Amino acid sequence: MNLCNHFSRQLNNSGIPAPLLQKWESLLDDLKSFDSAVIAYSGGVDSSFLAYVALQVLGKKMVTVTIVSPVEPTSMLKTAVDFAAYHKFAHVIITHNLLENPNFYTNSIDRCYHCKTDMLHTLWDYAKEHQLSVLLEGQNADDQTDYRPGRKAIEETGTISPLARNGLSKVEIRCLSKAFGLPIWDQPSSPCLATRIPYGTVITEKALDQIAQGEAYLQEKGFRNVRVRYHREEARIEIEPDQIANLLNYREDLVNYFKQIGFLYVALDLQGYRSGSMNEGLNL
Repeated sequence: MNLCNHFSRQLNNSGIPAPLLQKWESLLDDLKSFDSAVIAYSGGVDSSFLAYVALQVLGKKMVTVTIVSPVEPTSMLKTAVDFAAYHKFAHVIITHNLLENPNFYTNSIDRCYHCKTDMLHTLWDYAKEHQLSVLLEGQNADDQTDYRPGRKAIEETGTISPLARNGLSKVEIRCLSKAFGLPIWDQPSSPCLATRIPYGTVITEKALDQIAQGEAYLQEKGFRNVRVRYHREEARIEIEPDQIANLLNYREDLVNYFKQIGFLYVALDLQGYRSGSMNEGLNL
């Protein structure tokens, strides 16, 4: 309790707006209501922030679990491991191959629902085996307005999303993370690699590898927010619009590299990076 009060005083002295402070206090009260918890922990901004806050409230009664599968960028595992080690909270890694689930790899428009259901059942199994009372995951308030079939799986499995239900948006989570000095505060979003593949195109390990290698190449060149959208023989690259001219400086090397990893054509999306572009055109 005293530790939570210390963090609240720290925020009061950081110039955080009053409405956000109220959401912070509400989040603390929410987490205090649980006897113990498993945190679905990917190493992304939201789940890392949730794990950090839950640690202050629940201490050793909180365990984070990362599910490793071919659909997650490998860099995210290192981020998750490093953050957990630095803050000294319990971290368990479970390997689970989503590509063995035909409801996932056939890639219908409700793929995210089947993925989330599969992963949440795995996490609930861990929670029950280790007698931990609830499973928490990191959706935020912004996710409630996007096309997110996985929300249905969260509701069906009784999983709780404390950040979303206390009204915390992505910007607010980044703001609080920065106030606490967490290095993840400005980390780019990095959703599952399957989100780069059009619905109806079968998800294969080869396609996921091509996407991961292409995005790693662009990040090594200094481009932070990148997506390599997979269209079988074609890679469609999304980067921030103000970086498009800069990307052209690497045109020849980029084309050669993308052909080397298996693409026949390399295209640059002139609209630039935008979250959820694979959902464009869906009749939802």
